[in-house]
Amino acid sequence: MINIDNLKFDEKGLIPAIVVDSISKKVLTLAYMNRESLEISMKEGKTCFWSRSRGELWRKGETSGNYQHIVSITADCDNDALVVMVEKDGPACHKGTDSCFTSPLWESEELSEFSLESLMTLIAGRKTDKKEGSYTTYLFEKGIDKILKKVGEESTEVIIAAKDNDKKETVYEIADLCYHIMVLMIEMGISLEDIHRELASRHVIDKKIKQEKMTK
Repeated sequence: MINIDNLKFDEKGLIPAIVVDSISKKVLTLAYMNRESLEISMKEGKTCFWSRSRGELWRKGETSGNYQHIVSITADCDNDALVVMVEKDGPACHKGTDSCFTSPLWESEELSEFSLESLMTLIAGRKTDKKEGSYTTYLFEKGIDKILKKVGEESTEVIIAAKDNDKKETVYEIADLCYHIMVLMIEMGISLEDIHRELASRHVIDKKIKQEKMTK
């Protein structure tokens, strides 16, 4: 851990803070902190910035309720910029969008961006806006029993591939299982954040158990 005294604030006493969603890893916003707002953020565990336009401190969510709970703050190699990982209560942008970065400027024709969040959004879209010929839409139309049957089938395929020690086939079947699990999640109204929080809570418990064993 570095000390706050090691940070390099600019001539105006500010340091850029890149705020990132700790679950989706999506960049939410770019804001600025001075020493006081950074100390408040660290003390309260919620983001507090310095408004360059208003010339004052502002706590994110103070008026909107869209607080950002800090998971970690990391400085770059030159100690003149910060990455703030957060769990957010609502939209990060004052315009009501999830992120302030919503205007594509350029995109590669060869490379494509993929995330579990984007896949979940696509799957959810097949449920609300049914597309003819879509396998995902077909699953939603058939309902929970069909979805559960596919989850069971894909689980078996994973076991068979792993039992045969076939790594490539196991990866393929795990991907199939993950997809069908995500269809089930959408059907039941379960989000990736729900799973993230559950796994995170188990990590904390496991960490405590390990610490207790070490002290015995």
